[in-house]
Amino acid sequence: MDMGCARVQQVARWRLSPLAMAVMGSLMLPSAYAESQHAEMETIQVLGDTYRNTATKTVLAPEETPQAVTVIDREAIEQRQASSLSEVVRYTPGVNTELRGGAVTRLDLFNIRGFINYQNFFDGLAVPYNTWNLQPQIDPIAIEQVEVFKGPTSVLYGNIPPGGMVNMIAKTPQQEAAHRVTMSTDSDALREVSVDSTGAISDTPLAYRMVALARQKDGQAGDSEEERYVVAPSLDWRVSPDTLVNVNLYYQADPAAGIYTSLPANGSVLHSDQGSLSSDSFSGDNNWNTYDREFLMLGYKVQHQLSSNWSLLHSARYTDADLLQKNMYHRKSDDGRHYPRNAYLTDETMAAWVVDTQLSGDLNWGSAQHYTLFGIDYQDMSSDVDYDDTLANVVPDIDIFDPDNNQVNPDSLSFAYQEDHDIEVTQTGLYAQDQILWNQWVLLAGARYDEYELKDDKQTLSSASEKNIRHYNLAFRAGAMYQFDNGISPYLSYSESFEPTDMDNRGNVFDPSTGKQWETGLKYLSLDGSTGVNVALFELKKQDALVNDPNDSYAKIQTGEIRSRGIEVEFNHALSVETDVALTYGYIDMEITDDPNLEGKTPVWVPEQTASAWLNHQVSAGTRVSLGARYVGESQGNATNTFTVPDYTVFDTAISYDLSQASPSLSGAKLSLSATNLFDKTTYSCFDELNCWYGDERNIKAKLSIDF
Repeated sequence: MDMGCARVQQVARWRLSPLAMAVMGSLMLPSAYAESQHAEMETIQVLGDTYRNTATKTVLAPEETPQAVTVIDREAIEQRQASSLSEVVRYTPGVNTELRGGAVTRLDLFNIRGFINYQNFFDGLAVPYNTWNLQPQIDPIAIEQVEVFKGPTSVLYGNIPPGGMVNMIAKTPQQEAAHRVTMSTDSDALREVSVDSTGAISDTPLAYRMVALARQKDGQAGDSEEERYVVAPSLDWRVSPDTLVNVNLYYQADPAAGIYTSLPANGSVLHSDQGSLSSDSFSGDNNWNTYDREFLMLGYKVQHQLSSNWSLLHSARYTDADLLQKNMYHRKSDDGRHYPRNAYLTDETMAAWVVDTQLSGDLNWGSAQHYTLFGIDYQDMSSDVDYDDTLANVVPDIDIFDPDNNQVNPDSLSFAYQEDHDIEVTQTGLYAQDQILWNQWVLLAGARYDEYELKDDKQTLSSASEKNIRHYNLAFRAGAMYQFDNGISPYLSYSESFEPTDMDNRGNVFDPSTGKQWETGLKYLSLDGSTGVNVALFELKKQDALVNDPNDSYAKIQTGEIRSRGIEVEFNHALSVETDVALTYGYIDMEITDDPNLEGKTPVWVPEQTASAWLNHQVSAGTRVSLGARYVGESQGNATNTFTVPDYTVFDTAISYDLSQASPSLSGAKLSLSATNLFDKTTYSCFDELNCWYGDERNIKAKLSIDF
């Protein structure tokens, strides 16, 4: 959810003609433009010449897309001092980020319109994920903007869950020199320093950006710690007026990432006569709690104007990543107090290529203007995974109400089960799209063909097996929007998605799971830009979902269907020059409609209702105060819906002060304070009776930033 001030920046973009938008994507705006367009000039420049709207892969604005899109800009990210992608999107309607609580920070996990999403995007390219535990996280320090594209998105992006996708737009080199050093601390003993520097290189056609960060802090649970180091340089080279080359690198090391263990529902969400757990409870062992992740992403982009009507954007990224994880999980307790545990480790490596080539044309045919897009993208991921497990009766049980988290001697562990995976995944997609602006109509149609293949050679101590899965899929998308002169734009759209599936226990490959959505709604932007409203009503069905075989608990069958329907509302309004407010509401009615065991049930992690509010008030020229509230409704605690996780409301706040107001010698310095879960409300999330998590504890953060 973008702030009110960010919303004003988008007003000019919507009001500009599509032709002007296309020109601004590759050229500097002439000084003849009126001052009223200044905000738009800054926005386009900050996002870079190679920026494309996530929902269409074109230069047209999200407001001209007949499907729900939420944009979170850099100002909102910094204001809330978000340290993860999940924290960035937590004020977005239809998105639930409170899945594994506040202590688990090593992956960006959330659901969109009720469907879990592990696959995120960075600058329009998929962030590779090896389907085990190796998921690179992009730190918000390197992000300029986040775009949440809701509903099926396979026509442009291929294999992705039907609920939607999140695309992180990277910071890019700027021609104007700007430098910032930031120092932060918080109530969890945070020690953080970051640098962000950009500008042109002398009188050359080169511009650079350098982003770096070092962070250490205490984790929420037990004696855990979190540690991260980021270096992300990028370079723009204006080869000619028609050609821009961008080279970018992102390196991140996470020597420590808190915990990954869960807690039983008994004593946390559910009452227990034996005691109560706390938000810092830890069911693992300090001597067997390692998460050491390192990854490097090296990419480039080439933007070339082929003619006055046609342009080419080619993007590619190579990722090299590795991970060592030592962790524990607990099993069912006989007495509800002492839980048997297993120790395991995973040693994972991954190498991946992601490539996307787009040919776009801006064509006038009669009174209609066509934004035509043709593209091909390719993904190739290889991963080695070694998994070792102690199985039963090796690790001491833990008394969950009086835990001893130092019982394990790592040198004495023996692993009764071992398996090694050699995984290869490739995907090739061909897509085409036409977005037509005709009078006051916006018409959109697209199609995509995908070929997906997964090979998994598995070896254990006693056997070897091979998995070979191939999927072919054709997906479609269509939509229409009418833009009234008063700023109201109703729309209707249809979209499809697909996800690869697995094999049954006889080696037969299931069909890919597909999603189909109908969405209608309206987008409104007042003529003076002070008020914006987005309303979306949708019905989304995921078909051919895999469900448990009622005759074999270790097997899957493909008969399932899951239906999600609901409404999402976003409201932004400038109450005055000094004050603006942003409100959201989301309602989801999600149900398993075809399953031999779970028909009529609601999946876990899906609250029926969510809502949020964020108020900004400029107290004086250098002081701004903000207050936020987030409501997450009741959700189911397990697949059979035998217990529920209670709803909750938490409050956040932020204050910023320009230190130059106190002394001109402090020009460029700003002090920011923020608090999440201000009143330290205890919250929960659950997957089943054995796996629950506490939400974020109260955290108060202070940041000093110096611009020069």
